[in-house]
Amino acid sequence: MKRGKKYLEAVKAYNKSQQFDPAEAIAQVKKNATAKFDETIEAHIRTGCDGRHAEQQIRGAVVLPHGTGKTVKVLVFAKGAKADEATAAGADYVGAEELIPKIQNEGWLDFDVVVATPDMMGVVGRLGRVLGPKGLMPNPKSGTVTMDVTKAVNDIKAGKIEYRLDKTNIIHVPIGKASFTEEQLADNFQTLMDAINKAKPSSLKGQYIKSITLAPTMGPGVKLNVVKVSQ
Repeated sequence: MKRGKKYLEAVKAYNKSQQFDPAEAIAQVKKNATAKFDETIEAHIRTGCDGRHAEQQIRGAVVLPHGTGKTVKVLVFAKGAKADEATAAGADYVGAEELIPKIQNEGWLDFDVVVATPDMMGVVGRLGRVLGPKGLMPNPKSGTVTMDVTKAVNDIKAGKIEYRLDKTNIIHVPIGKASFTEEQLADNFQTLMDAINKAKPSSLKGQYIKSITLAPTMGPGVKLNVVKVSQ
């Protein structure tokens, strides 16, 4: 992959193999975000888990205190009073069976998070092949299958993010934008790490967090000293 001039200049500006404490890493990653748009800062957390074992599958959600900096569109599958509740809470789209052909046949995916009341999961299940691969399937563990649609929508709009292991046992999540202050990014990062540390599987033997890298959308990543990240 060919790297741009700004990326290469950013790499030269610091020691890529160095491991920073969180505050230094956040300051450096903000410097590395030199694109003309407001880059997203992501955390990439490599774990010692083996996601092939169900008891070591990490999945959950956490509300970042300063949000993600992104406007999130929420689709809620609900009926009757719960549909009215979702609309009142600020959901961008609310519906039921009538949305199935729109998503399945027309390829409509103009939303970032899907919430469903438990009684609607039979309907939503028909969209598994479309929503599943995109990570959009509602799930009780992440609080997106719930009767409390008001709380679900409010949390998501406030900056709730989902975290889960990918196939290589790494968690990839946004912690904010390059325009955020260092303090805001530090708060968000610490809130995320607190949640991930709590989610440590009891059956795990050996090291849980193997490495953490913070990186802007277009710039190079910065490695953290895992020991310095408060456990």
